Amino acid sequence: MRLIKQTYKSQIMILTTTPSIEDYKIIEYLGIVSGIAVNMQKMKMTFNMQKYYEGISDSIAEVKEKAFSQLKENAEKLNANAVVGINVDMELTASNYVTVTITGTAVYIAKK
Repeated sequence: MRLIKQTYKSQIMILTTTPSIEDYKIIEYLGIVSGIAVNMQKMKMTFNMQKYYEGISDSIAEVKEKAFSQLKENAEKLNANAVVGINVDMELTASNYVTVTITGTAVYIAKK
């Protein structure tokens, strides 16, 4: 189980890949939320494979962070304080663009 607590506007947003959160009760299911991000600059091809893979890794990390930010913003619009059942899909296209799609269920939770 991966559990991430992130503070946003003095509210903690819990993000998890599991369908529930230990010690919390789901009060209301608010809907499916998503975050999608694509790197806009094409990665350079190089003969140095280490630099190529470092470039891909950096690009994925940056794009993934943008997608998670978008997911949290969309969940907050529904007045959620957690997102459960998160699925992360990453795609590297033949043109060397990185696309990250994150989906989950926005919920309102309370401590048991």
